[in-house]
Amino acid sequence: MAGKFFDEWRVGERIEHEIRRTVTETDNLLFSTMTHNPQPLHIDLEAAKASEFGQILVNGTFTFALMVGLSVGDTTLGTLVANLGYDKLVMPKPVFIGDTMRATTEIKELRESKSRPNAGIVIFVHELINQRDEVVCSCERSALLRKRGG
Repeated sequence: MAGKFFDEWRVGERIEHEIRRTVTETDNLLFSTMTHNPQPLHIDLEAAKASEFGQILVNGTFTFALMVGLSVGDTTLGTLVANLGYDKLVMPKPVFIGDTMRATTEIKELRESKSRPNAGIVIFVHELINQRDEVVCSCERSALLRKRGG
C-alpha cells in the first residue's frame, strides 16, 4: 500500500508525483466516447483546426481525472474511505494530444472527522503540469482517510 493514513500527513507537505503520462489521441477519443461527449473540439479534427487552437483539445474531464489518478498512488491508495468532494477546479491552459503531464500535491488542511473517530479529512491541492511547466488543471480534493490502526 502506497497511500498514507490520516495521521501520517502534515499541513504544507508537498509531493512531486513520479509517474508522468503523455496524452494520446486514443485516450481523448475513448474518454470522450465513453462519457458521451460529442464536443467537436475533442473528436473532430477539421472543427478543431478551424478553432482558435488549431488542433484537437483534450477533453477537460479526462484532464481532471488524469490529475487525480496520477496522485492516488502517493496519497490515498489503500487508506481512502471516500472522496468527499472536489472544489476550486480550474483549467487555466489547454491540453493537447502529445502533451506530457505530471502532478503535484500539497496538503492544505487536516481535520478530525466528527462522525468517524477512526478517520480524518485531508484537503489535498492537486496540480497537473505539462512539459512546458504550465499548470493546466488544479483543484482541492477533500478525502476521508482511515487513521493508522483505525
